[in-house]
Amino acid sequence: QLQLVESGGGLVQPGGSLKLSCVASGYTLNYYAIGWFRQAPGKEREGVSCISASGSRTNYADSVKGRFTISRDNAKNTVYLQMNSLESEDSAVYYCAAELVSYNSDYLPPLRADFGSWGQGTQVTVSS
Repeated sequence: QLQLVESGGGLVQPGGSLKLSCVASGYTLNYYAIGWFRQAPGKEREGVSCISASGSRTNYADSVKGRFTISRDNAKNTVYLQMNSLESEDSAVYYCAAELVSYNSDYLPPLRADFGSWGQGTQVTVSS
């Protein structure tokens, strides 16, 4: 069974940067598209970004375009989310999630998809 563990969250000042990591175990990540989602208190879960299993395709929520970058290293079974120019509105628990696809597929699930496997989340707080 695929397991996902997020790390890299923390407290950062507005305008700062953080890099989140999502490490997978139990199965090779080449069979999974990976998405990053976030949920703030009292708000619905929001899709942030997604990357295809091959790494060739990505998409982003409008709210993070130009500030966040998703990437992956399948050899390390790890997906990253580089977050720059952070704003208070980015404060949330960030989750990575995996959707089973064909090996190294270019398919990019929509950010509204019900991904099959989820991590436990990592807290990101942007505050001065």
